[in-house]
Amino acid sequence: MSERKPNLRSVREVSPSLQFRTIHGYRRAFRIAGSGPVILLIHGIGDNSTTWTAVQSKLAQRFTVIAVDLLGHGQSDKPRADYSIAAYANGMRDLLSVLDIERATVIGHSLGGGVAMQFAYQFPQLVERLVLVGAGGVTKDVNVALRLASLPMGSEALALLRLPLVLPALQIFGRAAGLVLGSTAVGRDLPDVLRILADLPEPMASSAFTRTLRAVVDWRGQSVTMLDRCYLTQSVPVQIIWGAEDVVVPVSHARMAHAAMPGSRLEIFENSGHFPFHDDPDRFIEVVERFIDTTEPSEYDQLALRELLRNGGGSQTISGPVDTRVAVLSAMGADERSAT
Repeated sequence: MSERKPNLRSVREVSPSLQFRTIHGYRRAFRIAGSGPVILLIHGIGDNSTTWTAVQSKLAQRFTVIAVDLLGHGQSDKPRADYSIAAYANGMRDLLSVLDIERATVIGHSLGGGVAMQFAYQFPQLVERLVLVGAGGVTKDVNVALRLASLPMGSEALALLRLPLVLPALQIFGRAAGLVLGSTAVGRDLPDVLRILADLPEPMASSAFTRTLRAVVDWRGQSVTMLDRCYLTQSVPVQIIWGAEDVVVPVSHARMAHAAMPGSRLEIFENSGHFPFHDDPDRFIEVVERFIDTTEPSEYDQLALRELLRNGGGSQTISGPVDTRVAVLSAMGADERSAT
């Protein structure tokens, strides 16, 4: 096993500023820092823009980095609205337009990875590169807790968090469990789970969480998949980053997405869970910067896109039920780069 090189990164960081824009009557929050080519950071379900704190300030040394609070999350408004993946993609387009940003490298984590893929599908002319981090929407497998939360009784369970002492008791139990589980896969992600739960007792937040979850997950698992349209990313540089011990979205999804996306790169973080950018932020930054430095921004070509659609991806098309795709993709044996 080779020894990791010491981190020589400058300690200088650029602090993000919290800003707001009102779009379609709803206030959208985002944190922005830096200057230069634009990176758009999209968080996962129940989370918010602060999840990127460990990496945003350092990436902002070279780039304009925008970390959004999706509608229904963080400090953005939480209306009774459309919380589908397509609607979130529309929201990203509108925010970039209001900010006079024409193109961006889009990085999405978990649900945000699904939003990033949908954004690239709906608005390919706006995407320079795509980075998927523990992304949802590859195939149906997902943590059983999210399946249960999508059921009618799931919203009632979230309502219990509003009762006095329930959330504090849950947090105390979670911290104790974290000490016992230590560096296991579950123990590694517990602090983030507790952090997300802390925001859910607020009624509008829990309602937005439930609406968002049910748009993409039911009792059988994830109800959307990007595998049928992955071939459309042929002209877009794609970097996939995953934790080897991800218990929310299995690492097998990373290999499936890699096999289905021509020319994509795969980086798997050993000893990492669902938040690899928390577990090893320096390595995450290194991977993202190397990816940007060694790839050219995609060039939108309407004629080429039309041919791809007409040909259905050619000989690389993967069709049939999701389970069939899983078997086919697993058999492809995609290469991966792992930590040593």
